[in-house]
Amino acid sequence: MKLTFKDREMDPNISKINQEEWFKHWFDSSFYHKLYANRDEREAAGFVDALTEELVPANDSKMLDLGCGNGRHSKRLSLKGYSVTGLDLSSASILDAKKYESSNLNFFRHDMRLPFGNNYFDYVFSFFTSFGYFKSNLEDEQVLSNISRSLKPGGMFVMDYLNVAYAEKRLVPDEQNEIDGIVYKIKRWTDEKHFYKSIVLANTGSRYPVEFNEQVRKFRVEDFNQMFANNNLQLQRVYGDYQLGTYDKETSPRLILFAQKISK
Repeated sequence: MKLTFKDREMDPNISKINQEEWFKHWFDSSFYHKLYANRDEREAAGFVDALTEELVPANDSKMLDLGCGNGRHSKRLSLKGYSVTGLDLSSASILDAKKYESSNLNFFRHDMRLPFGNNYFDYVFSFFTSFGYFKSNLEDEQVLSNISRSLKPGGMFVMDYLNVAYAEKRLVPDEQNEIDGIVYKIKRWTDEKHFYKSIVLANTGSRYPVEFNEQVRKFRVEDFNQMFANNNLQLQRVYGDYQLGTYDKETSPRLILFAQKISK
């Protein structure tokens, strides 16, 4: 069976989603892609290598990169011979990723709050904090329900998330960058439940201020453990960095969780 997706650009279910959601505008903007253009391909490749060495997937494994961006992790997985699907809401990211499609690598635009398969994937990956953007717990639970449904019984979900305590201690309140003549003025702050970022752009040629925002939930191990349990996923292992080192709540730069779909 081949998994296919129709073009979700005009899907009526998506049109009902709040058009003011920050990630829909920011992740599709040219400014976002310029600001994050130098994301580390070597780091992504090293992480994928560490994961596959630890997981030892079968050669015919079907894998999903959920929130794939421009596909830097998906590409590495496909080079290892696995059948890889990348999904992302950003049209710009998917358009860029499609340049790398092959017989075992495909990309589609899709909202992760809508279903994306039933008992199909052996592995689902969520890389680089591609979760925790939504306004309600119900939406987060819906994503995890979709992940669980898409996995085969015994399949594995890998969540790569920021480590809250580590990120709080190293928060840089103010930063300024200039890229292609555009000045990015960045402010960061936090409250009990979220990390926030404001990106104000200068020298854009616009008559009006241009501002984008980011907002990410402070999910910890215990939060994921409960959400996984709610969705037929059982937490198996926790790591603290891209080399899959031991997790420490205070000092680990990442929170990487392995959860297995359990059979009812």
